[in-house]
Amino acid sequence: MIEYTNLAVNHDGTIRGLKKKHVQMIAIGGTIGTGLFLGAGNSIAKTGPSILIVYAVLGAFFFMMMRGIGEMLYADPSQHTFVSFISKYVGAGAGYFAGWSYWIGLVFVAMAELTAVSTYVKFWFPNWQTWIIQIAFLFILTMINLIAVKLFGETEYWFAMIKIIAIVAMIVTGLFLIATGFKAPASGGHTVASFGNVFSNFTLFPNGASMFFAAFPMVFFAFQGMEFVGITTAETQNPREVLPKAINTIIFRILIFYLGAMIIIMSIINWHVIAKTPDESPFVMVFQLAGFKAAALVINFVVLTSAASALNSAIYSAGRHFYQLAEESDSKLMGNFREISSNGVPAKAIILTAVLVLLSPVINSIPQITSAFGFITSISSNMYIIVYAMTMYAHRKFRESTDFMPNGFVMPGYKWTSPLTLVFFAAIYISLFFQADSRMSAIGAIVFTIIFGYLSHRKFSSKVSTSTSTAS
Repeated sequence: MIEYTNLAVNHDGTIRGLKKKHVQMIAIGGTIGTGLFLGAGNSIAKTGPSILIVYAVLGAFFFMMMRGIGEMLYADPSQHTFVSFISKYVGAGAGYFAGWSYWIGLVFVAMAELTAVSTYVKFWFPNWQTWIIQIAFLFILTMINLIAVKLFGETEYWFAMIKIIAIVAMIVTGLFLIATGFKAPASGGHTVASFGNVFSNFTLFPNGASMFFAAFPMVFFAFQGMEFVGITTAETQNPREVLPKAINTIIFRILIFYLGAMIIIMSIINWHVIAKTPDESPFVMVFQLAGFKAAALVINFVVLTSAASALNSAIYSAGRHFYQLAEESDSKLMGNFREISSNGVPAKAIILTAVLVLLSPVINSIPQITSAFGFITSISSNMYIIVYAMTMYAHRKFRESTDFMPNGFVMPGYKWTSPLTLVFFAAIYISLFFQADSRMSAIGAIVFTIIFGYLSHRKFSSKVSTSTSTAS
């Protein structure tokens, strides 16, 4: 039973039920995704040891983005989503576009994660019906979100803990193999486990410059979701104390979990060997080399919890974003979603999100739609880059406003880091056009931005002109 005693209640009825431990673990959960456990082999195959540079650079820019978001949320911790700052500092039309774009993206993320969950469950139970698995998981996680924000926080805490234990276990196992001089099988002989293997005969572009730069958008999308921690602010106890600590430790988590794991993997197994089987999980490979025969089963459980965690966070985030959209709308229909339940959650917004995500089993059952779904999902992922860039632009406008708190949680080196982060996001997006598998979705996102952006601008410019004429 969830206790609400001594928990602060916001003016809109939401409850500050998230503790420091919840927010920190949500930050970790948003930072570490399924891609690390399953996609590390593919990342290493593209660029070899240079992948460490890619992760470090992207980690630094994501950290700067989070500091910008954190600065605005520190000044106004009542906001349910960082996207609301776009409406506040850029304009209602821009906020409308960003809010709906981000929410649609979250729904597609939830659909994709629900599909992944069923895939991992069928690893153990291949005869189970996919649609039954998906409905069961969606129902459970939706109920968790509906009961109380504290229960959501507890669930994410343990989901993140499983991921941390798996990474730490792999690192400890790897350190033991390195310390004992373990010889891993390799083509043409054996590789003695050593940190020296990582940078032995190091070249920046082992597979060419194009593959190196192609790794940037891939890793970018692996970091996607880090901003979820910024959505918890309005429901966090002591947000001005908790939020800065959670954000400031992000960079260290990236260094330890991402870079640490990659270094250990390449220290034990020659990266050329990993490149021959890029779809195989390096985590499984390391554990199996150590004699842990059930490694594949354990890692499948870890990625299942990772996907379930991402789905849980997507439901939470999408519910809050739709609630925010309803709050900013004057539509009678949207007014129905402004209600907060007695449990302190935007129940109707969460239920609507869950109903839309429920379309995933239908989509997956129709082959013709499935291919289109993959394309649309890619478009929505690309939209995140645009929303991130708009958020950073809103941060620049915030700096020029009277809301700016010079003694608050300020973005370090703002004069340099802010424009560099915006330029970097632009560079990531441009890089999508140079890859055949991402070019069409990048164009699709641009077309969506132009059309929906124009309609959003027109919608609110007409409102301004109407109100002006009424006033005169």
